[in-house]
Amino acid sequence: MSYSRRQFFVLGSLGLAGISKFIFPKQGQEIVQATPKNDPPSPIATPEGELLLRFVSMADTGTGAQGQYQVAQAMSQYYQKKPFPMVLMAGDNIYNNGEISKIQQVFEQPYQPLLEQGVKFHACLGNHDIRSENGDPQVKYSGFNMQGRYYTFARGGVQFFALDTNNNANWKDQLTWLESQLSQSNATWKIVFGHHQIYSSGHYGVNQPFVENLTPLFEKYGVQLYINGHDHHYERTASINGTTYLICGAGAGLREVGQSPWTEYSASRLSFAALEVYPQQIIIQGIATDSSVFDQGLVKRS
Repeated sequence: MSYSRRQFFVLGSLGLAGISKFIFPKQGQEIVQATPKNDPPSPIATPEGELLLRFVSMADTGTGAQGQYQVAQAMSQYYQKKPFPMVLMAGDNIYNNGEISKIQQVFEQPYQPLLEQGVKFHACLGNHDIRSENGDPQVKYSGFNMQGRYYTFARGGVQFFALDTNNNANWKDQLTWLESQLSQSNATWKIVFGHHQIYSSGHYGVNQPFVENLTPLFEKYGVQLYINGHDHHYERTASINGTTYLICGAGAGLREVGQSPWTEYSASRLSFAALEVYPQQIIIQGIATDSSVFDQGLVKRS
C-alpha cells in the first residue's frame, strides 16, 4: 500500500484553522470519557499488582538547543527518583536533516547521564531523519537500538511495535508485517509507536489515511496505546475504540495546540511522558522541565 506525499501530509498544510472538519473520529467509533479538560491532575489510587515496567517517551528532540537539554535534565532528575530502563524516541532524532555527524551534540551529550546508567533508547525515524541517506545511518547506529526501519521488542509484559511512518516507507510490506506481529502477540500490553500523528489537536490535525489504515488493526488486535511526535506539543486522548493516543512531541520545541472532543489533556509545554505499566492499567504522566507533573491519566486494560 503506497500513498503520495500529498495524501499523507495534506492535513499538515491546513493549520489549526483548517482542521475542524477532520477532528472527529469516523462514524461509529467509540469514544470513552471524551470530555475535554485541562484540570490539574487528580490523584490515582494505588494500582493493583506489581509494577511491570516504567519507561519514558519523547519526540522531536534532536535540536541540540536549550529546550532539548532542559527536557533531558528533567528526565535525569526523574530517573533519580524513579529509575527506568528504557526510553522511546518517536522520531526527528536529529534536526534539521538527520545528519549522523551531529549525534554527539543531539543525543550522546544531552542524555549522557542516562546512557551512563545503562538506559536503553529505542528510536524510530521521523521526517527530518530521512533527509540524509534515507535515515539508514540512524537505523545502523547502536545507540538507537533499531532492528530495522520497523521492528518489535518485548519488555516487562509489554510488546512494542516501532513503525516507519514516513511517506516513502514500504507500507505494503510494513502493514503486512504489523498485522502478522500483532496477531501473534500474547503480550498483556501492546504499544505501537511512530513519528507521525493519528489524532491531534495541533498543527497537523487528524491524519485521515492513518485513521483508515492503522486504527482498524489497533482495534482488531487490542493495541492499547499509540505514541508519536511530529506535532510539537503534549496531548493525551480519551480511549478511541480501545486505543489511547499520546503525543510527546515537545521534547525540544513547541507549537500551539487546541482541544478536540476526544482530548483528555493538551499543553504546549516542553516535556516528556513517564509511563508506569501494571497488570490492569498504565499510568501516564506529563512532566515539565521544572519536574512538575502537569497531567496524569490512565490506560485501562479491557
